[in-house]
Amino acid sequence: MIVEKVIPFLMFQEGNAEEAMNYYTSLIEDSEITSIVRYGANEAGDEGTVMQATFTLKGREFMCIDSYVKHQFSFTPSFSTYIVCDTEEEIDTLYQKLLEGGEALMPLDGIQQKIRLGE
Repeated sequence: MIVEKVIPFLMFQEGNAEEAMNYYTSLIEDSEITSIVRYGANEAGDEGTVMQATFTLKGREFMCIDSYVKHQFSFTPSFSTYIVCDTEEEIDTLYQKLLEGGEALMPLDGIQQKIRLGE
């Protein structure tokens, strides 16, 4: 298995991802928002919220989303990593290996896989 990239990943609710990116990049010199993909009308998330975004802080890349799944928290109490894979098989294999000895707090579903594969 070849993992192309590992990115720190932040998950927000209630449309706070863009606000957080703006805040972080305003505080840290040489930082910027590099991409934002927003939910459109009739998509899973609220229209205009962040489906997927990336930003850099002093050259280190981060990714964030506004989760359309409602959780018991407003900002995830854990830290996630976003791993870029070339195939769906690679995603499934890695996911299964990461589950060994643990449990999934969030399922790996088709929407997440499509976003991950850049479809």
